[in-house]
Amino acid sequence: MKKIIFLMAVVFSVGMYSQSTEPTLEKVGEMVKATYFHENGQIAQVGHYLDGKLHGQWFMYNSEGNKIASGKYINGTKSGKWFFWEGEILKEVDYADNRIVDVKNWNQSQVATTNK
Repeated sequence: MKKIIFLMAVVFSVGMYSQSTEPTLEKVGEMVKATYFHENGQIAQVGHYLDGKLHGQWFMYNSEGNKIASGKYINGTKSGKWFFWEGEILKEVDYADNRIVDVKNWNQSQVATTNK
């Protein structure tokens, strides 16, 4: 299971570089904010670079504009909790030193009913 989540994370990361629509880059302090787009014009990913490395919070969206993943990079390395949305399932993936250390699956419909 961890290998599947890892492969998904790699696909999201690689997908960022294979977008055919030109990204927008904007200097924000010491960082560069990057926005990548799907071919239909919808935002695919938004995040920052610091010294040429992925840094800070990144958000990924499908071609319909729905958030499908979010997570944090520190100097190009995945760190902390990442979240992946797949229909009613939310996958919480914990990273340490760019490696998956834990995966939790949450059913959003069950969480919504228990919090009422």
